Amino acid sequence: MSTLEFFKLEESSDLSLQLFENRIQAGFPSPAQGAFADTVDLNHELINNPAATFCARVIGDSMVDSGINEGDLLIIDRSLDPHDGDIAVCFIDGDFTVKRILVNNDGISLVPANRKYPVIKVPKESNFMIWGVVSHIIKKMNR
Repeated sequence: MSTLEFFKLEESSDLSLQLFENRIQAGFPSPAQGAFADTVDLNHELINNPAATFCARVIGDSMVDSGINEGDLLIIDRSLDPHDGDIAVCFIDGDFTVKRILVNNDGISLVPANRKYPVIKVPKESNFMIWGVVSHIIKKMNR
């Protein structure tokens, strides 16, 4: 099961980086025509509601087939209404986990993205809440 290590974001921090003027092709390369035109503030790009936004580092491999790996940093927005199919941080019987939520006539299920793990059907008598919706994943790509 994937567990989480939580961090609170600093609301006053400025994280501006240079923004490459052109979009970058993921298909055939195109010649670069410019350099850096502006800056982008990652806080502005990634966080809609700072007071309700948290980060958590993933521990475990239950969501690897959704591109969430151990060590990835999740941005979790607690102000978003969870919908069927969202990846969310859930609290169930004293533990936090990140899973895709599935809502149907049978109730709520927490669906891992790794066949090694079973679907968790949330019993009605459990201590359960959808704590927040994952809005972004930050991954380290180097070796």
